[in-house]
Amino acid sequence: MDEIEVKVLRDGARLPQKASEHASGYDLYACLPDGPVEVGNFPVRIPTGLAFAVPPGLDAQIRPRSGLASRGVLSTLGTLDADYRGELFLSLYTLTPEVRHVVEHGDRVAQLIITRLAEVEFALRDELPETERGAGGHGSTGR
Repeated sequence: MDEIEVKVLRDGARLPQKASEHASGYDLYACLPDGPVEVGNFPVRIPTGLAFAVPPGLDAQIRPRSGLASRGVLSTLGTLDADYRGELFLSLYTLTPEVRHVVEHGDRVAQLIITRLAEVEFALRDELPETERGAGGHGSTGR
């Protein structure tokens, strides 16, 4: 099993945890010892109180929580790079101005997904292999 080193930067920070045995993501928690923060239609940075040392070869992605998304509250997608050692902040916002959300200390606000990276090279070609879809864009598969 791989290990990701974590540094606690302030009291009350919580390590990422899975909500269930087969969850693919680790919940990330707001670290707000100075009180709640209101989130609206513009991104608000929410501190986690944690810094991470993601080993090279692993990919750490921040994604929204489905429970919050169903209420119109999203976290921005993000990447936690292997060479970043500062505090992890999560940017939250609401989908419409009518939706307001208050984040409390300890709330689950996003999830962290860990995968392996693939090293690739990009090969410049004059032509690409044909597919049935071809150059069809958004909605071209009829879904």
